[in-house]
Amino acid sequence: MALRTLSAKSAAALDQELMSTGAFSIDQLMELAGLSVSQALFKLHPLSAGKRILVACGPGNNGGDGLVAARHLFHYGYQPTIYYPKQSKNELYQRLKKQLEDLSIPFTSDFPSALGNTDHIIDAIFGFSFKGEVREPFPSVISALAATKTPVLAVDAPSSWDIEDGPRDDGPGKGFMPPALISLTAPKPLVKWFRGRHFLGGRFLGPEVAERYGLDVPEYEGLDQVVEVPIESGKL
Repeated sequence: MALRTLSAKSAAALDQELMSTGAFSIDQLMELAGLSVSQALFKLHPLSAGKRILVACGPGNNGGDGLVAARHLFHYGYQPTIYYPKQSKNELYQRLKKQLEDLSIPFTSDFPSALGNTDHIIDAIFGFSFKGEVREPFPSVISALAATKTPVLAVDAPSSWDIEDGPRDDGPGKGFMPPALISLTAPKPLVKWFRGRHFLGGRFLGPEVAERYGLDVPEYEGLDQVVEVPIESGKL
């Protein structure tokens, strides 16, 4: 059975509830999200398929999820490289960056070269809160992601997609259909248009909260923080 989806407005409200009455901190939620992303990558691309992982990070929470995922991937045995051109000055993001630097994980400003020297890519540029036009330096980056033959795992949304209406029919995101997507907490309406492998991460949502937001909580296996789900989802 396909999982019900969560609109961008409801997703923002749910995050606020989790961080207020739910007593979660943003650090906790980002850590859980990044851990889920790293496990999805592990399922898609085992170490035997190549250790080089390029993590493209945007300036917001989606990019923070990517930074956390990179740290976990390093400890799994991968060799992540970080593309993080618009770095947030927020203390949380600075701490996440410092953790990666302490592991000697490289940061690059040359996306085309990094793209040509990786085995898999994590698209953690824009998430469910993205609106408006894609601004520099990301148009060329997203166009490269749309054109590459290297597999891409998108975090919560393929970057540049509209959360409610799916893929763009113009601009840098035209034709961008990554082979894999991980939805965080709950699928967003855009999964109606997605045609790749779809994972859900968010093994922390309680049944009462899920019922209040009209969400489905799937069965996670063993210690897994992710579960693969059908790509067809019903819209709220």
